[in-house]
Amino acid sequence: MPSLKDLRNRIASVKATQKITKAMQMVAAAKLRRAQEAAEAARPYSERMATVLANIAGAVQGSDAPALMTGTGKDDTYLMVVCTAERGLCGGFNAQIARLAREHIRKLVAEGKTVKIICVGKKGYDILRRDFQSMIIDRVDLREVKQIRFTDADAIARKVIGLFEAGEFDVCRLFYSNFKSVISQVPTAQQIIPAAAEAGEAEEAAAAAQGGAIYDYEPDAGAILEDLIPRNIAVQIFRALLENAAGEMGAKMTAMDNATRNAGEMIDKLSITYNRQRQAQITKELIEIISGAEAL
Repeated sequence: MPSLKDLRNRIASVKATQKITKAMQMVAAAKLRRAQEAAEAARPYSERMATVLANIAGAVQGSDAPALMTGTGKDDTYLMVVCTAERGLCGGFNAQIARLAREHIRKLVAEGKTVKIICVGKKGYDILRRDFQSMIIDRVDLREVKQIRFTDADAIARKVIGLFEAGEFDVCRLFYSNFKSVISQVPTAQQIIPAAAEAGEAEEAAAAAQGGAIYDYEPDAGAILEDLIPRNIAVQIFRALLENAAGEMGAKMTAMDNATRNAGEMIDKLSITYNRQRQAQITKELIEIISGAEAL
């Protein structure tokens, strides 16, 4: 059984930890609002970008469509862009994204496909390198970035497009966590190259919204797509990074709130144990004094 001094030290240690977790919870709550507003503001733009892309894609003949939309005609090599947080202490946020990516990777490997991985974020790299070290071809470090900007996403997009143009892969999928609420972040897999698969889903909605209007494009639709598709890839990656930032803060706030509550419960239990042991020691000393007095 631990001594009274050990119990006092343990209670003091848990109280110090509780102060830290409470402070981290408040910091995460303060950052969450701004991150959530940024993520929600990016959604309409990325969705509208997909709609515009679908409209223009409908006017392009198959032979005139850019390679980023039509693909290479093969699906032998896949590139996985896995976006996670740079830091931990946010519950299962990073593990859920990595788990979804791991499932896709193992499924593709079982089908005989070649898989390459780009890790955006330290935690995803730490998790995936245990099983797929040989598949990781690059890692993007954003630890020094205090606020995600479009230039950060554009740099990643340029790197992905450069690999595609060099013939390094046929299909690219983006993994991130879609922010729903403070307690709900949904791991998501999104195909960004070739872009035609996602554009097809938005095409019908776009046509219905415009009442079947016919457009002429200047310059031609193919030239517009040459510029629009790389921008769309950067926009989708930017949205993924913003969704991740909001999800990380929400998960961290929840995790630190749970840690603070658990620390409080532990302090209560240790305090009860300390008081009982102290009372037992006092009672024992009183009995010894009374027994000694009666023996005289």
